[in-house]
Amino acid sequence: MHLMLVLLGLAALLGTSQGRTDCYGDVNRIDTTGASCKTAKPERLNYCGVAASKKIAEVDLSAMNRYKALIKKVGQKLCIEPAVIAGIISRESHAGKALRNGWGDNGNGFGLMQVDKRSHRPVGEWNGERHLTQGTQILISMINQIKKKFPRWTKEQQLKGGISAYNAGSGNVRSYERMDIGTTHDDYANDVVARAQYFKGHGY
Repeated sequence: MHLMLVLLGLAALLGTSQGRTDCYGDVNRIDTTGASCKTAKPERLNYCGVAASKKIAEVDLSAMNRYKALIKKVGQKLCIEPAVIAGIISRESHAGKALRNGWGDNGNGFGLMQVDKRSHRPVGEWNGERHLTQGTQILISMINQIKKKFPRWTKEQQLKGGISAYNAGSGNVRSYERMDIGTTHDDYANDVVARAQYFKGHGY
């Protein structure tokens, strides 16, 4: 009995350092305007904003759930919220539904997270752990670039800036308010954040 308690205590101790996903902030604490009408319209929605982002995420949920365990594993490995990874996957590939043989963006984007072969050498299977790890590491490198560029921003502001930079590069992020100007449909981080908030509410 005593040994069991010791082991439980040890597990609790290890648990504090393993499986963390909060190194880059809490997506629920990020302000967002959600999807632009340019993003919502192709999805056959006659409204825009956060409600549109959440609706698109809802439509992607069953496809996303196929990769839920993998997304959570990568999030825990790299200490970033799995919901953020899911938000990017939803935006980039509709959880794989928008891809042909794992490719999108006219054959330039690879996998669920659409790693651009013009900037990176894609690794692994398009829907596998190595791919998700690579895509998430690219995202983290962008967050770190934004941290250097805007050291006074909060963790959450830096996370949002990193998400924007995942789409258009850190050079495109010049201010917090206008970080999405120059991203696809001028709404990338705002849309991804709103989708991520939806996925976080659904166990990611």
